[in-house]
Amino acid sequence: MTVTEAPPASPAPAGPVPQLRKQPVRRKLVPYWLLLPGILWLLVFFALPLVYQASTSVQTGSLEQGFQVTWHFQTYWDALSEYYPQFLRSVLYAGTATVLCLLLGYPLAYLIAFRAGRWRNLLLVLVIAPFFTSFLIRTLAWKTILADGGPVVDVLNTVGFLDVTSWLGMTEGNRVLATPLAVVTGLTYNFLPFMILPLYTSLERIDPRLHEAAGDLYAKPSTVFRRVTFPLSMPGVVSGTLLTFIPASGDYVNAELLGSTDTRMVGNVIQSQFLRVLDYPTAAALSFILMAVVLIMVSVYIRRAGTEDLV
Repeated sequence: MTVTEAPPASPAPAGPVPQLRKQPVRRKLVPYWLLLPGILWLLVFFALPLVYQASTSVQTGSLEQGFQVTWHFQTYWDALSEYYPQFLRSVLYAGTATVLCLLLGYPLAYLIAFRAGRWRNLLLVLVIAPFFTSFLIRTLAWKTILADGGPVVDVLNTVGFLDVTSWLGMTEGNRVLATPLAVVTGLTYNFLPFMILPLYTSLERIDPRLHEAAGDLYAKPSTVFRRVTFPLSMPGVVSGTLLTFIPASGDYVNAELLGSTDTRMVGNVIQSQFLRVLDYPTAAALSFILMAVVLIMVSVYIRRAGTEDLV
């Protein structure tokens, strides 16, 4: 064969050319069938009650005469104008408890993630140990701990801590129970695990070689934490603060058992309107106002935090 000759063509395959099999329609629908139970759960136990509460908030009437949908949106303004102090108090108490949980939870999560060693599992069990008992029992325990004349109050009074908190308006004289300090303490204790667990998960995912590389570049421990550890743990910080602030802002058990009439939060007002006053439209309107306020604050917070990788 000379150089100018073309190579012989390969013989055509005998029989029909095989074609790729199309994916069956049933196989394509499998992910949707798997999502169907969760979607139905959300519709039945979340969407439908939400729609029902929305219709309740624009009703007028009484329990004896019955409630009717009259699209009375004035209920929202009346509820907000009358109970705005409870809204502000809820945001203040929940925000304070969230900050305290972050200050207390971050060092503990850091210790478990990087320094616990073989004690890591034990410390994690101790973190979630409060979940083994009822939320109500844990709060009642703090009512006994902070009782007047107890050892905790005596120690705080001896070191002068109550003088500072009294000047800040958190306590009254030598008493802790039935004060804002007691409510914030209960919120901090009850929601602290919700802060520690996301922080630990985020910190545990950090590659230790990044810390070694920062040390090789002669970075100080404070610089390593500020430039490496804390930025990489921001998903856990955001998740923990959300899991703490959102339920704390609507909580009513701590304010009911550890506080007084002067420390009532919006959750206490909603509970009272639903179960005692029986003013269902006002209670539903307060619930939607609280939900709107929390959603706005959470949206702004996530946008300013600059992270979408939530743990």
